[in-house]
Amino acid sequence: MHVSPALSRIAPSGTTAMTDRAIELRESGIDVISLSVGEPDFATPPHVIEAAKAALDAGQTKYTAVGGTSQLKEAAALHFARDLGIAVPSSQVTVSAGGKQAIFHAMLATLGEGDEVIVPSPWWVSYPEIVRFAGGKVVPLLTAAKDNFRFTAADLEAQIGPRTLWVLLNSPGNPTGAYYPEDMLRGIGDVLRRHPRVMVLSDDIYAPLNYTGRAHATLANLCPDLADRILTVSGVSKSHAMTGFRIGVAAGPQWLIKAMEKLQSHSSGNPCSISQAAAVAAFEGPQDFLEEWRERFRQRRDRVVAAINAIPGLSTPKPDGAFYCMIDAAPLMDRFGRDDGKLALHLLEHGVALVPASAFGGRDGFRISFAADDARLEEALARIEKALT
Repeated sequence: MHVSPALSRIAPSGTTAMTDRAIELRESGIDVISLSVGEPDFATPPHVIEAAKAALDAGQTKYTAVGGTSQLKEAAALHFARDLGIAVPSSQVTVSAGGKQAIFHAMLATLGEGDEVIVPSPWWVSYPEIVRFAGGKVVPLLTAAKDNFRFTAADLEAQIGPRTLWVLLNSPGNPTGAYYPEDMLRGIGDVLRRHPRVMVLSDDIYAPLNYTGRAHATLANLCPDLADRILTVSGVSKSHAMTGFRIGVAAGPQWLIKAMEKLQSHSSGNPCSISQAAAVAAFEGPQDFLEEWRERFRQRRDRVVAAINAIPGLSTPKPDGAFYCMIDAAPLMDRFGRDDGKLALHLLEHGVALVPASAFGGRDGFRISFAADDARLEEALARIEKALT
């Protein structure tokens, strides 16, 4: 085996591993309910499907520009302005094969050996691995359930050092559903003004799934003077149930967008042409269905929070966004040797696939995705209660 040093620095995705295991068990005839993957269970909107079919019929099956078609860049600029309040020209937008690729390319294009990236914990599983692969050093910024898994401006400033290059900000967040309101983001902006070297990657992929009743807040909109060092990442996977289409979009300073596209030209090349046509329809077409989806997710969230907090030994705060709950199981962990991986396997044996908190840089618990059919979600909660009581 000749594995590169860069590859040896990272671990496989914990969420993917658990999802794959659940699929294997189901294929072997075992009834497993998967609450491990962040994928809306709703059907992709019909107008998006029709746009993909029309693109096929029109023969749009050739290479496009590496960073996306001009039509999609313009549609993405519309999305950033309408949904995130960020006025950005299409020349400062790039399209990738999913938001994950945009984040990967941003880190690879900028990090030098030993540069530091502040990552709030619990974190999305890929953030630290991307940083490590790119040669950077992960600086955890610990958050707690009592604070709804949010850090303060003072917490951030305490972690900034001479080698800090990036701060990763995910709001609403995976795996906690943490949402940063305007006042907290303005405080973060004040800190960044005192540290002009530090850039921010604002992952707003879950922006449409905000249950606060307030408009989504994002840093590039609230602090336009910092826009030249903010990369905002979005997409259609969560908002339009288009996970399989693999389209992400990012807006930021032109030098960074060009650097990311340079890297993309030597990695994947252009995103799928048919998926790009579908994404244009997603951004430019009707958005009214989102209100119904958001309400259904909110109802599921409330059901999950109530059910989990009624199980002795489990607790979770109410997330303000996304479709995840981070569950604390510390009072039960002696039964599992203080190993939340064993807890997750125990629940898998009882027919529910979940991801242990340790996969997200946390401990003593697990994450639930409530992006699942209502009936199956109810059954999964009953199985969890039975397995732990």
